[in-house]
Amino acid sequence: MSNFTTFTDLPLSTATLRAVSDLGFTELTPIQAKILPHTLVRQDAIGQAQTGTGKTATFLLTIMEALLKRPFTNDEERYLGEPRAVVMAPTRELAQQIFDDCIALTKYTSLHSVCIMGGTNYETQQHELERQYVDILVATPGRLIDLANKGMVYLDRVEVLVLDEADRMLDMGFIPDIKRLVGRMPANTDRQSLLFSATFNQDVMNLAYRWLHEPQFVEIEPEHKTSELVDQHFYLLTEDQKLDALQRIITDEAVEKVIVFANRKDQVKRLYHKLRQAHNIVMLSGDVIQQKREKYLQRFKDGHASILVATDVAGRGIHVDDISHVVNFTLPDQPDDYVHRIGRTGRAGQTGISISFVSEDDAFNIPALEKHLETKFTLEQWQE
Repeated sequence: MSNFTTFTDLPLSTATLRAVSDLGFTELTPIQAKILPHTLVRQDAIGQAQTGTGKTATFLLTIMEALLKRPFTNDEERYLGEPRAVVMAPTRELAQQIFDDCIALTKYTSLHSVCIMGGTNYETQQHELERQYVDILVATPGRLIDLANKGMVYLDRVEVLVLDEADRMLDMGFIPDIKRLVGRMPANTDRQSLLFSATFNQDVMNLAYRWLHEPQFVEIEPEHKTSELVDQHFYLLTEDQKLDALQRIITDEAVEKVIVFANRKDQVKRLYHKLRQAHNIVMLSGDVIQQKREKYLQRFKDGHASILVATDVAGRGIHVDDISHVVNFTLPDQPDDYVHRIGRTGRAGQTGISISFVSEDDAFNIPALEKHLETKFTLEQWQE
């Protein structure tokens, strides 16, 4: 099954290959090489993969080919607000990122994609759903269930279902909503289903086997949970020293583009207000309305802002390739969040640096992190 190494080895339509070529994709990533041979022949699949492995293109190509190979005939009735494929993602940023990729990949097809998520204008989304038939719907679960309950979205004709970052959806309490949504779809034997998750515990596996039909399980073990391209530093300091230390780091000439992570929304807000006078900075947290979040993220991507402060939930799904540094202003409570945070740098073959501040409060999280990463950290004393 893994004899496939390039996109042209796969049975992809001409329109798909054109878009893939425009995006500069030639070689398949490990997850693409392992999953696409199954999913392109309509098999269900579970993929364990971190972000940055090419999984988004994996499920988007699967959807596109499934829909392109079975066009509607002239005498088949279609209804507005009735998507043929649904992709669910836990956060608005991730949904937006998937949607952007979807637009780029479907540009030579007539497939119509719509993105619906909380924090954005209801009327605009209703207009998008009513403007023309929907082929691919990318959504956050909360807004999707709202629209389904209001009779604006019907899920009885879904041919392909994708659940992305299932572990995160579990953590965020979305599973009851997703159960209700899946209950409105055709049975798992009458649709194709794909589930992706960075981590797999028993809860995720139970969901996978309930919603998927005889799935192929593909695990892409990162060679290391954290990239060798990221140089990790841990500095011991007091809570009072953190702000000055951060100021010193972000004014260093070697720091070109940096994400500063904090555990709580109030910490992110405080950092933003302390730093905004002297720096081009934007913030992402659950308190920032969606339109502003998109605008802020775009400013950061375009280089108009060189510093982004964010919480973990807001930081999920941020794909910016030229981040030189990540600073953990506070160490996360979950080891997976640490892996995800520092994975924002050292992307696309470039090296990056992560700097973690370890105060007395943060030190409690070190043992679990070392155990998770199977390593022992060198803790350096911060030099004032």
